This record gives sequence, C-alpha cells and structure tokens, in this order.
Amino acid sequence: MGKKKEEEKEEEKEESLLKELCGDDAKLYDFLSSYLFLDPLAAISQKGLDILTEEGEKSGDFRPAVDKAIFEGAQNPGERERYIKVVQNLALKTIHATEQEKEKVEKEGLTDRAASLGKRIENQKFMSERTEDIINAASKFYDERLVVLGEKVRREERKGERAKAEGEEWRIRGLEEAGREARNKERKEMGREERREAEKQDKREELAAEERKEARGEAREKAEKEEQRIGETEKAEREARNKERSGN
Repeated sequence: MGKKKEEEKEEEKEESLLKELCGDDAKLYDFLSSYLFLDPLAAISQKGLDILTEEGEKSGDFRPAVDKAIFEGAQNPGERERYIKVVQNLALKTIHATEQEKEKVEKEGLTDRAASLGKRIENQKFMSERTEDIINAASKFYDERLVVLGEKVRREERKGERAKAEGEEWRIRGLEEAGREARNKERKEMGREERREAEKQDKREELAAEERKEARGEAREKAEKEEQRIGETEKAEREARNKERSGN
C-alpha cells in the first residue's frame, strides 16, 4: 500500500510538472503525457538510436526509437537541431508505415482499428510540427526527473545503511546479553574472592558497554540530523528549480 501511494504521488508530481511546462497548450500536454516517462533510464531502451531505428524499419514500430531520440535530444542541448531532424524523420517513417496499415485494415472493414491508426497518424503529424517544443519541454521534465531519481537512489542507500547499523546494534546487544548471562552462570561456581573480582570485571564491562551504546546513539542521532539536513536542502533546491522554470 505504501509503495502504491508513493507511485501515485510520483504521478501527481509528474502531472503537475507537465502542466507547468505546457501552460495552456493542451495538445502539447496530451502528447507529452503519453510520451514522457517517470523513470527514463529504466523505461527507455539502452540500445543505440541507430539500432532502434533499424528495428523499427523491420517491425514498423518506431516508438522505441522516438523515445530514445526525444530523451537524447533533451539531454544534449548542443545537438538539439540534429535530434529535431531525427525525431521528424522518425515521425515521417511512422506516418508512412501507419498509412499502409490503415489502408489494409480499411479494406478488411476494421473501422475501429482504422480510426485508431488515423489518430496515430495525427499524433505523429503533431510531433513532426512541434518537435522543437516537445524536446524543449522534455529537457526540463527529464532534468527534474533525473534529479529526483538521483535523490531517491541516495535516500534508499542511506536507508540501507541505517538498517545495517540497526542490525549491528541488535547483534551487539545480543552478544552483550549472552556474555552477561554466561558470566552470571560462571560466578555461581566461583569462590568468594574470585566472585568479587568477577563482579568488578562485570562492572567494568557494563561501563564499557554503556559507553559504546552512547556512542552508537550519538552516531544514530547524527545520522538522523544529517538526513533531515539533506531533506531540507533537497526541498530548497527543488523550490529554486521551480522558481527558475516559472521565471520568478
């Protein structure tokens, strides 16, 4: 349930960011809602753009290549013009392949399928006409998403480190408790003088254990404060990016 709520929250943030980037441009918003990913590194193919384009030539499905081209164009502002042409070329290829398929299904009387393909053609025409706007918006969107994903990865790493430290804390407590029980058992078989010395040693051990416990507590408190500081810094940086995007 917690994971589902987190995913829903991420989707809400995505929707809010897209609306911010698109303003009153409903067509651009509709397009980007279907073409951008919350986690582009996981969703977009790791294959090269040339390979994806070749695969599209064989299958008639250029979507993986389009996703790759938009992402790479967004991440490489110095090559923006080249990627605009790449995306437009892929749109034309998609239109051509889709028109052929549409003609075929129309002959077969599959009207619903033909209508769906017609919408795809219109979608690709929009992409060809508005490629620059699409890549510009994608650049800002993916820049933000990659920052957020990086924060999430580091947060999970810190969480893992805390869990490891807590596990070590319980392990040490268990060892100390087992040691005390063993010494108590041994004392029952000792003579008076030997028992007195053992009790003194126990007190020294308990004092040392308490000092170690306090040190671990201080380390834990320090880690919690650092986590809070990082969270506040990330929030401040996020607000600064929001202001920069809005031009304030």
